[in-house]
Parts: sequence; C-alpha cells; structure tokens
Amino acid sequence: MPTEISADLINQWVGQHLWPLFRLASFMMVIPFIGTQLVPARVRLGLALIITILVVPMIPPVPQVDAFSADGVVITLQQILIGVGMGFALTALFQLFVVAGQMIAMQMGLGFASMVDPANGVSVPVLAQIYTITITLLYLAMNGHLVAFEVFIESFRTIPIGLEGLGQAGVWQLAHRISWIFVSAVLLALPAVTAVFIVNISFGVMTRAAPQMNIFALGFPIGLIFGLFAIWVLHANFLPHFEQYTRETFEFMRNLQRQP
Repeated sequence: MPTEISADLINQWVGQHLWPLFRLASFMMVIPFIGTQLVPARVRLGLALIITILVVPMIPPVPQVDAFSADGVVITLQQILIGVGMGFALTALFQLFVVAGQMIAMQMGLGFASMVDPANGVSVPVLAQIYTITITLLYLAMNGHLVAFEVFIESFRTIPIGLEGLGQAGVWQLAHRISWIFVSAVLLALPAVTAVFIVNISFGVMTRAAPQMNIFALGFPIGLIFGLFAIWVLHANFLPHFEQYTRETFEFMRNLQRQP
C-alpha cells in the first residue's frame, strides 16, 4: 500500500532538513577556500547536503510552521542571514591580510605588480596574493576549517531554527567587523610601512642637501630593498599574529550567536 504523504509530513521534512540546509549552504558559499571559485557550486551544495544529513539528528526540534506561510519564509531568510553572517566573519580574517599586503605593496611602490587572484577573479598586488596563500596554508595546517565548522554547528543550539535570528545587535556587530579589518590590517602593516616611510623622508632630506643627485633613480630600488627587508623581519612574527586574529575571529563567531 502506498504511504499517503500529508501536508504535516511535508512541513516536518522541510523543517528538519531544508532549513538546516539553507543555513549550511549559505555558510559554505561565503567562507574562504571552500566558498571561492576554486570549488564548483555543485560540490559546495553536495558537501552542504552531506553535512546536513549528519547534523540533523543533533539539532534541537524545529517549530511546527507551515513551510509556505509568511512565518516559513521569515525562518528561511533568517537561516540564510545566519549562514552568510558567520561566513562573512570568517572571510574577514582572510581579507585582513589581503588589505595589509595591499598597504605594504602600495608604500613600497609594488602597487603596479598585480596578478589575478584565481579564488576571487580580481586583480590584486602580488604581495597580497603571497599573504593569501600563506594564511590559507596556515589555516588548513592548523585545522582551522574543522574549528570553523564546529563553531558553526554550535549555532544550531545557541540560535535554534525559528523566527528569532541574529537580531539587530548581531547585524550591527557584523557591520562593525569591517572597521576591525582595517584597524588590524594597519597594525599588521605598520612596521613595514613606517620603515619605507622613513626611507622616503631621508631621500627628501637628501634632495634638499644635494639637488643634483637623481633621487628618483635611487629612491625606488632602495625603498624596495628596505620594504623587502621589513617584510622578511615581519614574517618572524607572522604565525603569532595569525593565531591571535584567528582566535579573535572564532570568539567573535561565538559571541555573535549570543546576541539577542
């Protein structure tokens, strides 16, 4: 005898599987490495579907709401907002180093030395691309992707599926995260930028003292050498900075789940 599929059964299936899938899929479409153009969209959706099947037995019960009602649409949008918001918080960690690399490259005069980033399809300075490759390898070597998924799956318990989502405070926290990117990037790039700036000031003094000297022929290579030396010195403390910013990012993702 064929089993009759009722509307309540469809609503229960939608609540138990599709709403977690919306949250997971939107998260995986935004996060670094997996959410870039290097991974096809079908692969990301397939991974989201597999993780959803594994996660569904562990999440709290979902509310019995008609999937095609206004409340069902609100719940769906809330799940997408939560996934995109937490993915943006993780993406901010990578963009921090990209912005720092661009600041150093512009100060050194390497702003013209750009290449196409295969992950995003945009042109970025070579130094920023080197920083991106470095933090991607560190992120994978330190199992950052596993920690990110662990923190994200915790959101199903701290922010259960329902009409309540991130809220106004959570959205404001995400908006303020952009300022955190620039502040942290400036602090990271400040030693190299300051070193090159002092070299430029010294060449300005030399120009006043010896006007016949061709400063433009000497300034660029010497400034480039000092900038590369500053980058080499900064790489000694690259891992501690990365650990600090990664810890702050995961703490922010956890605090974001507790916003009313």
